[in-house]
Amino acid sequence: MHSIGTTVLPTISVSTTHEEFFVEGLADPSPPSPSLFLGLPTMDYSVGQHSPSPDDIVLAYVSRFLMEDDNEDKLLRQDSDHHALLQAQEPFAQILLSSSISTNSNNSINRNNMEGANNLLQGSSGDQCSLSSVFSMCVDSVGAFSKSIQEASRFCPRDNSIRKEQQVHQRVTECSNHRVMNKRYSKDEQLEVEVCRARKAMVMMEEIEEVFGKMMLRGYETWRNDMEKLHIAKADEAMNSKKSGSKAKSDVVDLGALLIRCAQAVAAGSVMPAQELLKQIRQHASSTGDATQRLAQCFSKGLEARLAGTGSQLCLSGMADRTLVVEYLKAYKLYMAACCFNRVALFFNIMTIENAMAGKSKLHIVDFGPHHGFQWAGLLRWMSSREGGPPEVKITAINRLQPKSCPAEGIDDTGHRLGKCALEFGVPFKFHAITAKWETICADNLNTDVDEVLVVNDLFNFSILTDESIYFDRPSPRDVVLNNIRKMRPDVFIQGVVNSSYGTSFLARFREAVFYYSALFDMLDATIPREDNMRLVLEQGMLGHSVLNVIACEGMELMYRPEKYRQWQVRNQRAGLRQLPLKPNIIQVLKEKVMKDHHKDFFVGEDGQWLLQGWMGRILYAHSTWVADAIAE
Repeated sequence: MHSIGTTVLPTISVSTTHEEFFVEGLADPSPPSPSLFLGLPTMDYSVGQHSPSPDDIVLAYVSRFLMEDDNEDKLLRQDSDHHALLQAQEPFAQILLSSSISTNSNNSINRNNMEGANNLLQGSSGDQCSLSSVFSMCVDSVGAFSKSIQEASRFCPRDNSIRKEQQVHQRVTECSNHRVMNKRYSKDEQLEVEVCRARKAMVMMEEIEEVFGKMMLRGYETWRNDMEKLHIAKADEAMNSKKSGSKAKSDVVDLGALLIRCAQAVAAGSVMPAQELLKQIRQHASSTGDATQRLAQCFSKGLEARLAGTGSQLCLSGMADRTLVVEYLKAYKLYMAACCFNRVALFFNIMTIENAMAGKSKLHIVDFGPHHGFQWAGLLRWMSSREGGPPEVKITAINRLQPKSCPAEGIDDTGHRLGKCALEFGVPFKFHAITAKWETICADNLNTDVDEVLVVNDLFNFSILTDESIYFDRPSPRDVVLNNIRKMRPDVFIQGVVNSSYGTSFLARFREAVFYYSALFDMLDATIPREDNMRLVLEQGMLGHSVLNVIACEGMELMYRPEKYRQWQVRNQRAGLRQLPLKPNIIQVLKEKVMKDHHKDFFVGEDGQWLLQGWMGRILYAHSTWVADAIAE
């Protein structure tokens, strides 16, 4: 039975101080997700409410997943009369038929709901400039993919010995070898290939859900364990280096200077000199070397793509790559353990919301970019221990439109994962999703109540909005969004920004990117052992994707346009927003905990009512709070 509305659950009484929360408390991940569910109405999920049957949503995808090779499709058509194959296909055919009937019925029911959303479902895409956002893009396909895996697993033999991933990969390799050795499968081989794929899908789905569970339901425990392992591994690395007497070799070549010279040659259209400089860079760059060598490896790929004119295609292919979903999830876990940036952001957001909730029992969060819901799992756990019982929590996730070539985020899975967290923590919960151009979102879309505390949140996302460099003849989407937020009259608007500025030229953007990412690569080198395989995924995969876009793309294809926090302050004030003062107790707790638990080169500071975070003196992120200015009304 499907229940509709909010299910009020028993209250969990836990006493937690502000200090205990940061060190002893919550799920953390936050910053940086696209969607292709453009034809769907907005979604509303409550605790106890379930999504449509998996049969209704993913069986078409399952069919493609199990029979994705064109040659195999031909073989299936040729050998469709084989008795064993017909038996294997029969359950799929029955479910696909019921799925079609059910989907037609659902489409009829939802047609009226679509009318209110259709005016929003137009536009283009973008993404944010933080490492977390790149992670979000890389796992955007998890929702639909994991559902299809669940469906496929129902038709697999329950052989636990085969469910180990190593054996699955070996078996799939054997199947692939059959494909190479024979131009045509035998009928039995075709059936075996399908079973191999389904088994592999089962293993992958289980591992994906396990990692999601650790990050959302057991966030603090996962973070603490991972951080302690990192500390031990770095200590062992230092000890081994000392025993062997090895010292870091200083490269006589200035890779930073070579990168700048190469970028200058590329900007001038001097192809031969640029290629020669790239050759020199590659000779000294390394994905497993020191921080500078790894940075050079990453940036050289972007310069090569710009020379070849393949930046856009490579960015899109990277976003659509489903092969590294589990690796990216694990790499993001590693990032969370290695640095404090997202934990500080989470704590700042939750304490700001707690102050706004004083004496109130209903909370409505409007979140631009839901990031798979990681940061709100921590909020739900925090709210479960609230004195007097947890409030009613409603989250409206503002999802981005994406090109058809990009994978879908699975925003419904985000809602259900958060619903599972709310059920676990005993918090009444609703989830509503809107997929639209962000500058079209206004107060009328939010379905707000007069007695709820309205919080608007942007965590490192607004840098994907195009600025005056694209819209010079009319208000930029950034200014439109900020003006619409003012008209929403939130109790508080919480903003987190990536503190960088790319300017208007390629060379200015390249130089700033080198400085910004140098700090990130240096931070990873100081906190993660060099032999850690997930560090490669972080640097060359996740960070590499954003670097590729920054260097090799222009115009509307350039997804990242960050601005310094002082520039955002001017924009916000021009839009009629008034900045709120920082709470001294929050700043003090954050400083103490970062000094206690993290590397000495992390810092937390403040400037002009902005909370600042950075590494070795370079400001990387900034946070502030705002309300609508009455004078501007």
